[in-house]
Amino acid sequence: MAQTRTQARSHGAGDAPDARIGSAARVRGRIQGDGDLVVEGHVEGSVTLRGDLTIAEGASVASESVTAHAVLIAGALEGNVVATGPVRLAQGARVRGDLQGSAVAIDDGAHFSGRLDCEFELPPELGGASQGEARSRASARR
Repeated sequence: MAQTRTQARSHGAGDAPDARIGSAARVRGRIQGDGDLVVEGHVEGSVTLRGDLTIAEGASVASESVTAHAVLIAGALEGNVVATGPVRLAQGARVRGDLQGSAVAIDDGAHFSGRLDCEFELPPELGGASQGEARSRASARR
């Protein structure tokens, strides 16, 4: 679990999350909040946060919609993610659904099935723009 806390901090969370759903907890329903949330247990339902969401190793979230600033997934997620900040799938993550964020990173060993939607810069040789400032949107299936 220490590794997950460190990874969450890199997404902008503070020293401790504002809320935590423990590994023995099962939550059904809608979750809303202004702060950061770490899920170590199991959640079924929509998640809407202004802060960061971390789905820890061994945790699972089944949701039509997950909305947060930054999202780190080390466990399992079934559903679509819309983040205003970065989305990261850590090694061992299992995700089925579409991902949208300012940046999307998929670590080696993460499993992803869905569509990606993020902005990125194309290298000059691919984008044709001078000084490598071409901006594009990615929409890819993996």
